[in-house]
Amino acid sequence: MKKISELLKGIEYDLVQGDLNQEVTGIELDSRKLQDGNLFVAIKGNVMNAHQFIPKAIDLGAKTVLIEDIPEELQEGINYIKVNSTAQSVGLLASNYYDNPSEKIKVVAITGTNGKTTVVTLLQNLFMKLGYNTGALTTIENKINEEVIPTKLTTPDPVTLQYLLHEMVKKNCSYCFMEASSHAIVQGRLNGIDLTGAIFSNISHDHLDYHGTMKEYINAKKRLFDTLPKSAFALVNIDDKRGNVMLQNCKGKHYTYALHTMANYKGKLIDNTFEGIQMEVNGQEAWFQLIGSFNAYNVLSAFATASCLGEDEMTTLQALSELRPARGRFEQIVSKNNIRGIIDYAHTPDALENVLETIRDIREEGERIITVVGCGGDRDAAKRPVMAKTAAMLSDLVFLTSDNPRTEDPEEILEQMEEGISPTQAKRTSVIVDRKEAIAKAVEMAEPRDIILVAGKGHETYQEVNGVRHHFDDKEELFLALKK
Repeated sequence: MKKISELLKGIEYDLVQGDLNQEVTGIELDSRKLQDGNLFVAIKGNVMNAHQFIPKAIDLGAKTVLIEDIPEELQEGINYIKVNSTAQSVGLLASNYYDNPSEKIKVVAITGTNGKTTVVTLLQNLFMKLGYNTGALTTIENKINEEVIPTKLTTPDPVTLQYLLHEMVKKNCSYCFMEASSHAIVQGRLNGIDLTGAIFSNISHDHLDYHGTMKEYINAKKRLFDTLPKSAFALVNIDDKRGNVMLQNCKGKHYTYALHTMANYKGKLIDNTFEGIQMEVNGQEAWFQLIGSFNAYNVLSAFATASCLGEDEMTTLQALSELRPARGRFEQIVSKNNIRGIIDYAHTPDALENVLETIRDIREEGERIITVVGCGGDRDAAKRPVMAKTAAMLSDLVFLTSDNPRTEDPEEILEQMEEGISPTQAKRTSVIVDRKEAIAKAVEMAEPRDIILVAGKGHETYQEVNGVRHHFDDKEELFLALKK
């Protein structure tokens, strides 16, 4: 437990009513989960204003409320604390509650459209191999050493995030590597974290349903670098033209990595196969078990990060060469009759293009590419025709299908995807709403040595329809179809 005054360190506030010497038993953002003595944070979101749940929160035991708007009626015995933005304040509040864990562990955040999960996974596994206790926060899962903690968000809410960092400190972790989504950066979920470093991978079309324009999306990523202290490092992919943008006005130490441009950390892709890639990294050749030029960037990013953190380069390369890709990232299944299935999380036009171009580079003459892909509902609709167009341009056969329709009509999503298909491409494109059926049909159409890419969901083991998550695993469905 902590006194309210201790939680408010570093936060500008007005005490509307109450006693700052009272103790708080915990911090809660969800009024339904409140316990006696908790502090309830009333966040104003894009969809919902939690101020309306303050009476319910108090009924459930909240003794302290963090607010932006003062309620018309103040209940006796309740502490009301007003701040300019509850969303931007809660990170520091939670950090204070959990004894500022990021001051005791080195936290490195990676942002970008593609590659975040792979780089964080590589870094956690790498530093575990190097002998450190290490935590990781990813789209797939949160981990403290080998302990897996399920996740639903790319970046956890601020209270969960500080709790996880606190648990990592308790488990003697030296490092935490985490994904920083553009949503999380804008919403202040990383506030209260003392970052040791930040990494920028790349930017392509994504999340414009939330940010509105590419400029705002880029600015959201840039905010991570704008807030870095002088003691931190900023590592950016300089092959992406926005890499230099990230470094503008960044106080941290600047480092760059690239495959095609002069950089502090330079890589060169020598060989690319379905078994892995041969690369030259800062003048040293090494073999890695990841596939594709996009993964060459991910490997280089992990190598450069380790170097920025003071690790020996040769030891790092040796350890990296032993690591496998993250789950749902270019995972492969080969059937008895030599049909190759690939499961990948590619859910943006750029990521899909990267994966398909990699397959095209590696495949031998006569091997066809069959792509199964969809687009999620309640997300950026502008990319739907682009995704379909990309799939049709780079594949021999295409099956458009459902992804996670969420609250949207899956048939309407597919109609929007079809707008990107030309009349010529339509002849080799099929639309099958049911994802299981689409995967089965792709396998049925495949001949020996063909390659089937099932894209968009990767590691996910569910399909979300009207707010309900039903069990669905692309890898499982593809494996079963290939066995028949």
